[in-house]
Amino acid sequence: GYRAHAATTGDFSHAATTGDLSHAAATGDFSHAATTGCGAHAVTIGSGANASVMGGKSVAVALGVQSRAKAALGSWIVLAEWGLDKEQGWHIIRVKSAKVDGNKIKPDTFYELRKGRFVEYVR
Repeated sequence: GYRAHAATTGDFSHAATTGDLSHAAATGDFSHAATTGCGAHAVTIGSGANASVMGGKSVAVALGVQSRAKAALGSWIVLAEWGLDKEQGWHIIRVKSAKVDGNKIKPDTFYELRKGRFVEYVR
């Protein structure tokens, strides 16, 4: 419903909400967060996690290693790119956001951040 919230923790966890101004958050490897409705937000933290928003004026944020995000036209995606080295182990190299405009970033398409660029995720 309107302004609904869902949060989960643990590997392979799922959080989903429906309604304007709703929020879904999931932490854990291979977790998923999804929302529908205008002004909604989905956030994931964990390796291989997915964030998805299906309403306008929304934000999908995926900050884990090899995470993916997708959003509706007019919404935003935010992704982190990670690196691995002997001194620091896994560490964030950069975080980048983009508006889903239908040209450079397609709606309802999962993206990953690689070498500073948004790349369509292909299974």
